[in-house]
Amino acid sequence: MVNRILRQKSLVLLMFVLGAALAPGANAQAKKRAREKQPEDKPSQGTKPATAPEPSAVPAPTIDSALANLKLREIGPAIMGGRIDDLAVVENNTDAFYVGAASGGVWKTTNGGVTFTPVFDSQPVSSIGDLAIAPSDPSILWVGTGEVNNRQSSSWGNGVYKSNDAGKTWSHLGLDATQHIGRIVIHPANPDVVYVAALGHLWGPNPERGVYKTADGGKTWNRSLFVNDDTGVVDMAMDPQSPDTLYAAAYERRRAPFGYNGGGAGSGIYKTTDGGATWKKLTKDLPEGDTGRIGLCIYRKNPNIVYAVIENAKGGTFRSEDKGETWKKMGDTNPRPSYYSQIIVDPNNDLRIWVLGANIFYSEDGGKTFNNHFVTNKIHGDFHTLWIDPADSNHIIAGCDGGLQISRDGGRAWVFDNTIAIGQFYEVSYDMQQPYTICGGLQDNAAWCGPSRTSFVEGITNGDWYRVV
Repeated sequence: MVNRILRQKSLVLLMFVLGAALAPGANAQAKKRAREKQPEDKPSQGTKPATAPEPSAVPAPTIDSALANLKLREIGPAIMGGRIDDLAVVENNTDAFYVGAASGGVWKTTNGGVTFTPVFDSQPVSSIGDLAIAPSDPSILWVGTGEVNNRQSSSWGNGVYKSNDAGKTWSHLGLDATQHIGRIVIHPANPDVVYVAALGHLWGPNPERGVYKTADGGKTWNRSLFVNDDTGVVDMAMDPQSPDTLYAAAYERRRAPFGYNGGGAGSGIYKTTDGGATWKKLTKDLPEGDTGRIGLCIYRKNPNIVYAVIENAKGGTFRSEDKGETWKKMGDTNPRPSYYSQIIVDPNNDLRIWVLGANIFYSEDGGKTFNNHFVTNKIHGDFHTLWIDPADSNHIIAGCDGGLQISRDGGRAWVFDNTIAIGQFYEVSYDMQQPYTICGGLQDNAAWCGPSRTSFVEGITNGDWYRVV
């Protein structure tokens, strides 16, 4: 039986080889007969031979044309966060708030952080410096682009944007060359009056920096405060009871490929009492000499009380009880000021203050002493923004390099809100599996890998990603 099968296979193989060998000759004879049957094509007398049409010019490909048919899809992850620079909360409905990311745009929640929607993805920039909601109309939201944390990897922006419908649509309202916006403050009763703290270029001088003011909702701008081409304004605070009184923190800084110069004679605290028509530099009881970054905060129940954290050889935490005319140094606390310099006073207790850093520094005595272990180390560090509910000081939202954290017990315990995909990947790569795996290293969040696709009906989830370093 086996021999018969082998003989049949050998016969089939022999026929295949003979067919392959005879085919070229047979094909050649068939082609010769076909040529003999066809008349020779000759042009008729008095006519010219037909010429083939010239090929039409094909436009050179561009990046846009090459990517025109490619559609990006979100694959996450949100299991780890990314740097959050600012928060804006609707105070009469604290379930609604916005998150501004260093390189992830603006996100909105209306259910206290259970879900988020990106509302800024259609704009040409994704680096956010500050967010501000008009106190008199929560549907008006301002966004200042370009983070102000001075890292080598910090992205710049292209000015300010405004939404009149709670983030559904946007208008770009200029200040393009400011690149980095540190703060936006809005008049409590007139939403058309807005001040912008513009820090200016990080890597070089430029005149588009200082404090800018609009009185017509952003149609026109006036540069209210200007120090010099190397000094911008990084922070600003408005007296809620006397909104023509404002404080501005000027900051002279420059980054170069070989280092960072985070201070100079241009830095300092400036004050206006006439809506920015004139400014004076505050100096009494404040440290002299080269000064770096400064953070400001006003106690909303008594705006005579103003706090500042000042980067200086003799700097630290300062408190004024007469609207900045005189100051008292409370202590030396001011962690890594070029990257943080944020001070927040509890809206219901002027002695309870928070200074942000790799840890949160917490004080119950106005800054004389601090506890930097009050906030558990179980959550990610590097805090850049913190909001305290004026109606309930136990309700706190914090933004850090690891994303969004929420507390309901005054900061003793926190919930990590891992529903925003804003991880900052420094580099990504992939393997040759099917489906292929994507891996990447993140800013302050290790290295992670995840699948490019999944058969799960709800798509790729946080659980599909895993840490490798």
